[in-house]
Amino acid sequence: MKQIAEGIFFIPGQDEMIPDSHAYLIGNPDSDDMSLIDAGLMGKGRYKIESIRESGVSLSNIKRIIMTHTHLDHIGCLGELREAIPHAALWIHENEADPLENGDEKIAYGMDMFESMCQAQYNIKPGDFCFPVDRKLTGGETLEIGGITWEVLHIPGHSPGSIALYHPQNKILIPGDTVYADHAIGRFDLHGASGPQLRNSLTMLADLEVNILLPGHNRIMESVPAGYIRQTAEQWGPYLS
Repeated sequence: MKQIAEGIFFIPGQDEMIPDSHAYLIGNPDSDDMSLIDAGLMGKGRYKIESIRESGVSLSNIKRIIMTHTHLDHIGCLGELREAIPHAALWIHENEADPLENGDEKIAYGMDMFESMCQAQYNIKPGDFCFPVDRKLTGGETLEIGGITWEVLHIPGHSPGSIALYHPQNKILIPGDTVYADHAIGRFDLHGASGPQLRNSLTMLADLEVNILLPGHNRIMESVPAGYIRQTAEQWGPYLS
């Protein structure tokens, strides 16, 4: 687990046939109020937990798990993490929390072909991604987590309930799978996705001043060039109409 800034830690994903999402731990460890951002792929819970323990952070300090969205590569090992951190509350945007609570797992698989393939590959059973959600986010919230202020931004397009977390003081953005390094963006052909919504979300993120970009996959960017997200939005604009 790598420290990115004060109270912000990076647990890189371990990709297999399906990518494993990065996870981020936010909050001052001395505050006893930390949050884990995203879980990861099936079978990766033990690795994520060991990464936290090896850094010296107590699991008792982690008070909640916040999902940027609930695709399989992000939510797959949530059950494993909740076994290790049973006291941690689960926070998800309402657009994805409601379907999951009601047993509609389309948002996790994204495509019907992925559902059958993943169920066979990983021995997943129907209902494995049906979770009670402790707080349903809407976007616009300001969260005080471990002495650090984060703004919640609803950025649909890659999925209907995608959110970003933005730390305005240090200009740090955790955008899930909406935008990556190297002018890449998230897919917009999955269940509940929308090219026009993704274009609008990128345009909204482009208005932020971002120095550090912590995406859901691939490399992180610790020195983001000025205008990077706007350039990315403009490059992809014609494909998102």
